[in-house]
Amino acid sequence: MAAPQAVGGQAVIEGVMMRAKDKLAIAIRKPDGEIVTEIRPWFTMVRHPLLKKPFLRGFPVLMETMVNGIKALNFSAMQAADDGDEDGGELTSWHLLLTMVLALGAALGLFVVLPHFLSVGMEYLGWAGDVDSLSFHAWDGAIKMFVFVSYILAISYIPDIRRVFQYHGAEHKVIWTWEEGRELSPDSTRFYSRLHPRCGTAFLLFVLVVSILLYAVLVPYLLTFFTPENFIVKHLYIVGMKLILMVPVSCVAYEMIKFAGKYSKNSLCKLMCWPGLMMQMLTTKEPDDSQLEVAIAALKCAVNPEEC
Repeated sequence: MAAPQAVGGQAVIEGVMMRAKDKLAIAIRKPDGEIVTEIRPWFTMVRHPLLKKPFLRGFPVLMETMVNGIKALNFSAMQAADDGDEDGGELTSWHLLLTMVLALGAALGLFVVLPHFLSVGMEYLGWAGDVDSLSFHAWDGAIKMFVFVSYILAISYIPDIRRVFQYHGAEHKVIWTWEEGRELSPDSTRFYSRLHPRCGTAFLLFVLVVSILLYAVLVPYLLTFFTPENFIVKHLYIVGMKLILMVPVSCVAYEMIKFAGKYSKNSLCKLMCWPGLMMQMLTTKEPDDSQLEVAIAALKCAVNPEEC
């Protein structure tokens, strides 16, 4: 039997977005109980053959995923609010760009800049060496992981976020059902795992791990070519290098999650996926049947848009 068409997804407000090939479908449960769906072309940045090559495609794919995800979230917010404004609330190109810049800035500030300067504090207290030492990067990595886990744990207590996490679980269960070739219905779907090796949570974890390893090797190496004398300038320079290095970091992490997802039954890949699956215990919650119905509607429209 032929393998099913590859699909991916994302939870949104009171709904799920599913992608299949060059289309995406968004299904939303409106306040009156109706499920509305919308099919859109997948915005892509990887048109040039060079950007489709392994270890080059990761960063463009990350950017296009952010664009499509933000637009889907905006659409879901309008539908869930049921304010009757079908078009006026859509993001313009400038609003989308500003939202992406703010989102990227917040993420990099929280997971790159903050851990670095807290590690500088550890150096000041005498608990870590200088920035070219392994102890500095060990603290940087430990703080980064602590901030990441604490952030996920904290937002999971917000009721609206918890519902998004339930739809996240529904998305995974429906994708498992599709990949196993089973009938797409709540009865056949609810018993599948809410954890999936190709989840975005696992990708973020891979990004963090790869960044810790690459920073520990590359930052001391790059400092051998140029090191500012001033303490503040030196650390601003290093943070700037770390931000630039997020491009190759995301590319390596993308190949890792592609490999782990493709060979998910391999023992090594299971070991690679295990931390990401454990993190999904926080970012997914068990959905109810009504949420599974929404995820099923999104997947059906994504793979068969002509039937929606």
